[in-house]
Amino acid sequence: MNAFTAPHFNDEGAAREFLEHLRWPNGPVCHHCGEAARRYATKREGRFRCGNPECRKDYSVTTGTVMERSHIPLTKWLMAFYLMCSSKKGISAHQLYRSLGIGSYQSAWFMAHRIREAMRAGGLAAPMGGTGGIVEADETYYGKPDELKKTRSDGRPFIKRGTGPSNKRPIISLVERGGAVRSFHIGVASKENVAKIVRENVAKESRLHTDESRLYKEVGAEFAAHETVMHSHKEYVRGDIHTNSAEGYFGLFKKGMKGIYQHCGEKHLHRYLAEFDFRYNHRAKLGYGDIDRTFAAIRGAEGKRLTYRQPNGAGLAI
Repeated sequence: MNAFTAPHFNDEGAAREFLEHLRWPNGPVCHHCGEAARRYATKREGRFRCGNPECRKDYSVTTGTVMERSHIPLTKWLMAFYLMCSSKKGISAHQLYRSLGIGSYQSAWFMAHRIREAMRAGGLAAPMGGTGGIVEADETYYGKPDELKKTRSDGRPFIKRGTGPSNKRPIISLVERGGAVRSFHIGVASKENVAKIVRENVAKESRLHTDESRLYKEVGAEFAAHETVMHSHKEYVRGDIHTNSAEGYFGLFKKGMKGIYQHCGEKHLHRYLAEFDFRYNHRAKLGYGDIDRTFAAIRGAEGKRLTYRQPNGAGLAI
């Protein structure tokens, strides 16, 4: 059966009921005070009024989510969630704009960023690894920092001399062997910055696997074991010691960023990392299919808002 023929992708009422069941499996609950609510008749479908006399506020299934106050039909929101969750390397805002018939490219772009916000892992996460666990740590460099894209007074691009990581944005990823990934964009890939990320996210009882980079030498001594492979000597695997999981994640990330998205402002890079982290952490090897992944992203939309302002101060309404 073609997933796109499902009622919630084609009928606005079915889409609203689908979201209500997904968000409130035991019946509607007031977003404002947490009390059960009753539906009341208005000109707009899907509105609820809180039964608590001290609250009595109105809300809908999109209140308190990334879809709040959006003018885009829920059927298109659900389709966008599905497309972004089922596309291994992502889907561009231009493609969403063309495929879903959204009013403008700007609305599709903002919509995609809201979905990435829903994909972002919220709250304090438990340390990775643990006794007997292996966590791979590695860094990569992508794009150029925004300040390097500025031009000189004569119009020539202002780019530092030299090549390699000195002109690019550092990204640190921690991958639990056979499990999840956490990625971070940092301003400078220094020992201090890298050590802070590793300490805050990896359990001390873990085995830490890295390449020969000096960034991990000092912090590695704080863990049960710090084992390395010498990439500079063409050594990539020694027994069960390697960083191939992290390298594989970086390969997928760069293919998507270069082949699908192509351009990414530095201030938005963390959202793209959240998108690729989400799909990796809900991949088939961990028991997730496209539908399961979509459900997880929609559930992640609750309690999150994302607003952008245009240069003139006006909000970007979608």
